[in-house]
Amino acid sequence: MAKTLILNSKQIEQKINRIAYEIYENNYDEKEIIVAGISDNGYLLAKRIADVLQKISPIKTKLIEIKINKENPVASEIEISLSDKEMKNKVIILVDDVLNSGKTLIFGAKPFLSSPIKRLTTAVLVDRGHNRYPIKADVVGLSLSTTLQEHISIELNKKGKEAAYLS
Repeated sequence: MAKTLILNSKQIEQKINRIAYEIYENNYDEKEIIVAGISDNGYLLAKRIADVLQKISPIKTKLIEIKINKENPVASEIEISLSDKEMKNKVIILVDDVLNSGKTLIFGAKPFLSSPIKRLTTAVLVDRGHNRYPIKADVVGLSLSTTLQEHISIELNKKGKEAAYLS
């Protein structure tokens, strides 16, 4: 199957910067925010967003990883490296690379629903708009209309070699 480049490395970097600035604009009065990335690519993206946030703002940024079985999220526990006490009255930014049906994002939000957090915001690099779950991306790098048969793959492993493809 042919792959079409939809975002090159420079464009991904620009999207990450814009996402970070939008998060800062919406949380400028916070002392600390928690950036929670869904493994694997969501965490890599969250790390990059947190790095930009630390450069552009005085807000203390804590990065955490959420480990979830994306194929069957109810099959196993969602792992999160944060206690309820650490989340209390904090703003959480939940990050994933692609929003497709919303399943991964809604299950990624689950650990925060039983804690007294201040606010939960979602951020994605690419939103495909095929939501089947009642969750949306608050901060989006690129909205892209695709068919259900098409697939978006994002490569974030090597700095300078990042890319997003439609196949």
